[in-house]
Amino acid sequence: MSTSNPGSTAPAWVSAAANQSRLAFGLAVTELAGRDASVVAIGADTLDLLGLRKMMERHPERVIDVGIAEQNAMGVASGLATTGMRPFVCGYAPFITARSMEQLRNDVAYARQRVVIGAAASGISLGVSGATHHALEDLAVTRSMPGMTVVVPADAHQAWHATLATDDVDGPVYIRLGGRVEEAVATPVEGPIRIGRADRLHDGNDVTVIACGVLVAPALEAARSLGKDGIGVRVLNMHTIKPLDREAVLAAAAETRGIVTAEEHYVTGGLGGAVAELLAVEHPTRMRMVAMPDENSVVGPTPKVRARYGMSAESIVAACRALVGG
Repeated sequence: MSTSNPGSTAPAWVSAAANQSRLAFGLAVTELAGRDASVVAIGADTLDLLGLRKMMERHPERVIDVGIAEQNAMGVASGLATTGMRPFVCGYAPFITARSMEQLRNDVAYARQRVVIGAAASGISLGVSGATHHALEDLAVTRSMPGMTVVVPADAHQAWHATLATDDVDGPVYIRLGGRVEEAVATPVEGPIRIGRADRLHDGNDVTVIACGVLVAPALEAARSLGKDGIGVRVLNMHTIKPLDREAVLAAAAETRGIVTAEEHYVTGGLGGAVAELLAVEHPTRMRMVAMPDENSVVGPTPKVRARYGMSAESIVAACRALVGG
C-alpha cells in the first residue's frame, strides 16, 4: 500500500480513513496483509463496514465472509490461529461481543489465540438503532477475560497505529472502533501508540481526567475551558483499558486532587471501574465518573443521545469542578 499521496505530506491512509476509526482499522489490516502472508480478515457481513474493500481486491484468498454469524466468525478465527494464521475478525461491537461471547471466551481467550477483533459501531454510535444495537458493556465483558488486551483508540489516527501495534501482542486483542460518522481528531497522525501506556495530552496539577475513545476530545475541550478559570487539568488518553497503565493512574492520584474518568460505556465495568479497582487498593482517591448510567438508551441521533446522558465536555467540566470545589 502506498504510504503517501502526491503533493501531500500526510500518509494516504489518513484521507482514506476519513476520520473514522473503523476505516482506519481496515486500512491497517490491509497494510499488514501486504507485509505478512499469514494475515487473514474474517467478516460477519461487515467487510465494507470495516473498510476492507482494498484487501478484498488485493488478497481475495485471505478474506472470508461468514455472513451474519458472529459465533461462526469467532470459531473460524480461533481455528485459523491454531494453524499459524493471523486472523482479524471484523464485526459490529454489540454483536461480536454479546452474540459470540462463549466463543470469544472459550475458543479465543481461554486458548490464548492470537486473534484481533475489530469491533465497529461501539458505544452509542448507532444511536438511531436503539439499545439492542448499542455496545455499552463490551469493555466490561472483554477486560474480564484473562489474557485479553483491550484497546480503545481516541480517533482514526490512533486506530491505525493500534492495529499495526498488534504485531507485538502475543494473545487476543479487542479494538473498540466507531461507527459511520466522523470522529474528532485528538492524536497526531504520526502516532505512535504504546500498548499499555497512557498518553498525557494536557498538563495540570489540580485534577486529572482519564478518558478513552470518543470522550478524549471532549476531555481536552473541558481542560481548555477550565484552564480559563485557573483550574489545571491533566488529561490522560487511556487508550489501553487492559493492561491498564498503573503508573500513570497512581501518579495522577498522588499529584492531583482527584480523578474524573470519561467513557462511552456503562458506568460499571469499563474504564472507570478499572481505575477505581486500582485506586481502591493502591491509593484511595476522590473520583467522579462520566459514563452511561444504568439504563437502556433512548433512540435518537447519536449527538443528542450522548448529550442526554451527559457524555460531553460540559459533564466533564462539572465533574472536575465538583472535585476541586471551583
